[in-house]
Amino acid sequence: MRAHRRAVRAGAGLLAAALLAGCSLLSTEPEPSATADGRPGDVSASPSPDLKETPKTPPLPAALASQRPDWQRCEAPRGGSAPGSAWRCASVEVPLDYAKPSGETISIALVRKQARDKDRRIGSMLFNFGGPGSSGVDILPRAASSYGKLNSRYDLVGFDPRGVAASSGVSCRTDEEQEQAARSVDLTPDTAAEEAAFVKDGADFGAGCLRRSGKVLPHVGTSSAARDLDLIRQVLGDAKLSYFGFSYGTELGGTYAHLFPQNVGRTVLDAVVDPTADGIGHARNQATGFQRALENYLKDRGQDPKAGSERIARLLARIDRKPLPTASGRELTESLAITGIVTPLYSQSGWPTLTAALDEAENKGTGDGLLRLADSYNGRDEEGRYDTQSHSQRAISCADSKARPTVDEARALLPEFRRLSPVFGPFLAWDTAGWCAQWPVEGEHETPETSAPGAGPILVIGTTGDPATPYEGAQRMADELGKGVGIMVTNKGEGHGAYGQGDCVTSTVDDYFLDGKVPQDGTTCG
Repeated sequence: MRAHRRAVRAGAGLLAAALLAGCSLLSTEPEPSATADGRPGDVSASPSPDLKETPKTPPLPAALASQRPDWQRCEAPRGGSAPGSAWRCASVEVPLDYAKPSGETISIALVRKQARDKDRRIGSMLFNFGGPGSSGVDILPRAASSYGKLNSRYDLVGFDPRGVAASSGVSCRTDEEQEQAARSVDLTPDTAAEEAAFVKDGADFGAGCLRRSGKVLPHVGTSSAARDLDLIRQVLGDAKLSYFGFSYGTELGGTYAHLFPQNVGRTVLDAVVDPTADGIGHARNQATGFQRALENYLKDRGQDPKAGSERIARLLARIDRKPLPTASGRELTESLAITGIVTPLYSQSGWPTLTAALDEAENKGTGDGLLRLADSYNGRDEEGRYDTQSHSQRAISCADSKARPTVDEARALLPEFRRLSPVFGPFLAWDTAGWCAQWPVEGEHETPETSAPGAGPILVIGTTGDPATPYEGAQRMADELGKGVGIMVTNKGEGHGAYGQGDCVTSTVDDYFLDGKVPQDGTTCG
């Protein structure tokens, strides 16, 4: 969901905590590189001039374009354990402001596991797991078993995008402030007082971001992250960028393809963001997508979708009037209950958990199950500590989008959004006004530009039951990329992300990345 894009946070069915990951100082030498089509590259060659030719950006100083990562043993992320000995961490310096490339720099954190088959190595493959705001340095080592076949010939490379975790991560609130907001702010306000508190909370959040992260806040948008990708490509010694993006990572991949079509290597976009939708359009898409997923869940349980949705909407209304108690002493509010219902809809494997949590709330009058799900989604641990992904997520989204709908505009959306989804519609309608309320940084565009004439073929995978990035958005991305560039692959199924969920999609992607085999546009996996 929009303010809860966090389930988009990990892509491919992963709902992983975004914890900071650092690096120690044990150096190793970089391995020889290769081009994306498998031809050996030359890490000692002069830096590619491609980034210098990017429209609307001055040339990069040679010191940035020629840097080489100093790969080191990785430190443990906060609250976690260090990745295995096969992983190494490094950082790359990038301009804080690409309009002033010789000015101040920030560091982008990287993590890498080298290809097992050195003789047949293709190059580096960069991953973005969504959000925006997911830490690739944290997630990739924990998800790497899903990409074992690709690791045979690719170095797997994760990174924290600018404004995220170890890459000058945005911070906006203390844990105590987040807890207070979760308890006191109604995300579907019913009274003038609740509306005023809702808008004030959004404004306070932005003001906190400005106080704590004001230096980076104007520069965390997706177009800057895409330029970082191209600098990382050069620093890694790759002639082309091989890239695997999930959820928001598909918007980043599409933006990269638009800015650097000549540098696009083998690229897969899975669980695709609709590039033609503005802020209200995304909310409308998600109301449709989450309602579709909920109805599919209800059908699977032998329930009438309309009646089941209305029953859950009535449950939420009761919780709004009187929050449910939990064993922890915290109360399950309506806002937390909606979040708890959202979380297991991201994957069909979560449906039994949703059944148990709804049964508890409806029949026992307690909210422990839904609260646990909401805490997982919101990045809250048992000690009451929150991760900062929601901070980065909001900062990146509001830096991208010019949209700043008012409370009056959000209220006017309510009848339509209730028709789209009696369960999720009111939340998503109100969120259009709360997400970037009085944001201190101006947004860059109404919708991202993803046309990429001249780029190589890009696989665009849409899942018919995807709740967060509905299937229709994948077709629009394929169309926007352009004829011969966007190669549409349909996955008939449920969940957010198709790779690793079935043999057809997985083998199609593996054949493309490893052997350059491009599937026919319009391929369908059942």
